[in-house]
Amino acid sequence: MAAAMQAGIKLADRQAVCILRPMADGGEGTLDALHAAVGGDWLRYPVSNAVGHRVDVDCLLLPDGTVVLEVARIIGLPDAGDSDVKERSSQGVGQLLLALVDAGYRRIAVALGGSSTNDGGAGCLVALGLQLRRADGAALSGSLQDLQYLHALDASGLAVGLDEVSLEIWSDVENPLTGPHGATAVFGPQKGVAASAIQTVDGWIAHFAGLLDADQACSLSNQPGAGAAGGLGYAMQLLGGRMVSGALAVAQHIALAKEIAAADWVLTGEGRSDSQTLSGKAPACVANLARQAGVPVSLLSGAILADDGGDLVAAFDGCYSLCNRPMTLDAAMGEAAERIAQQSQQLARTILAARSVRN
Repeated sequence: MAAAMQAGIKLADRQAVCILRPMADGGEGTLDALHAAVGGDWLRYPVSNAVGHRVDVDCLLLPDGTVVLEVARIIGLPDAGDSDVKERSSQGVGQLLLALVDAGYRRIAVALGGSSTNDGGAGCLVALGLQLRRADGAALSGSLQDLQYLHALDASGLAVGLDEVSLEIWSDVENPLTGPHGATAVFGPQKGVAASAIQTVDGWIAHFAGLLDADQACSLSNQPGAGAAGGLGYAMQLLGGRMVSGALAVAQHIALAKEIAAADWVLTGEGRSDSQTLSGKAPACVANLARQAGVPVSLLSGAILADDGGDLVAAFDGCYSLCNRPMTLDAAMGEAAERIAQQSQQLARTILAARSVRN
């Protein structure tokens, strides 16, 4: 997207100096954005994906020594296929965390966006030593469907070695684990939880978290962000993780504030912008940093759905949709680079014309 913006701006002004800083907010593409901006070393480990298949997953060792893993690369929704959400597990996330700890890494960030699981983080915790048992004492693996049979658990062996790890949780989700605003009610349907099953599934997860919360000073399941990534936010907080804005974390690692302060104008965007954009999404973070620096910032997105209150429009110096004619989603995505370049060129021409009149 940044390269396409540059291409369009250069058509309007060959002398323009463009600073490209791909952004992300903790979802898909986070590692690619970080690597493009600051480099780092790729690390690869074999883990289980959401349906139990063995896959090799890359994570990124940043120059400052932080290892960032992207949940979407491990248990992402596109890779889940038509599998039943009740059979999916977040176990691979725990496996990767364990592998990193065993390898000696002590600064780890987990980018939570894009998961296909809704197991309350049970699978992840089982991979890290949590034991789940049926009433007859048989062990459970931690998939969502396993939670309906959960009778007791043993957390005495959970996360051995993680007490020395600085763990960050990158997410823009503030939902609790359960209830009407929880993981299952809000995000479950897009992962395959039937509307008729939401209350039942939510009850399974509430029972699971209740057993774990009994040993905590407070109910972690009610903490903001516990419902992120189907409950992985809860699991990460149980492990001592600290919730931070995914977009702000990426911005800090790529020194975005410094680059914005040196710019004359900032362009940002996403696939579709709406009222949720201002709730921690990457464009909102970029806009906030630009406002702090006193630099104009414009939004170029595939679609712009302005809210009734006008908050989205007010956050930017111009919001521009890339779709200049009726088109299907596939067509829009296929022409994205062309549309971004075209709209960037027109915006740059407008800015240049306004400056020439003022001068």
